[in-house]
Amino acid sequence: MTLSVTLLGQAGALTVSEPLPLYTCAVRAGFPSPADDHLDTDLDLHRYVVKRPAATYFVRSEGDSMIGDGIHHGDLLVVDRSLEALPGRIIVICVDGELTVKRLERVGQRTYLRASNPAYPPIPLDGRESHVWGVVTHVLHSFPGATLQ
Repeated sequence: MTLSVTLLGQAGALTVSEPLPLYTCAVRAGFPSPADDHLDTDLDLHRYVVKRPAATYFVRSEGDSMIGDGIHHGDLLVVDRSLEALPGRIIVICVDGELTVKRLERVGQRTYLRASNPAYPPIPLDGRESHVWGVVTHVLHSFPGATLQ
């Protein structure tokens, strides 16, 4: 299964902002350690992931071709249209009329789209109609048993 995207909508400015707590201590992914119990500041997640609201939109991913980059089926992608599609960046692109999300790659003078799942071959862009829809800046996904709406 290749990875495609489903357009959800533009990231407008929030009319009601409910910042959430941001703790100053980092959470270890290895052995547990005592955590600091003090709150540093509030974090507005929308402000954190959406730097340019007029140029940002959200899409839902479909498939498994970008699993190596941590993009799973059903994840919510934050996409910024104002960023340049440079080699190495993950982009949303329309190729021959179909939206997909892949990493942009240049080899010599040729441009490719590369999946991060080795089961999928690179997609050469030479001779194909394509239009970049933006650069993926963040991905949000839920763990099994959790829901993301």
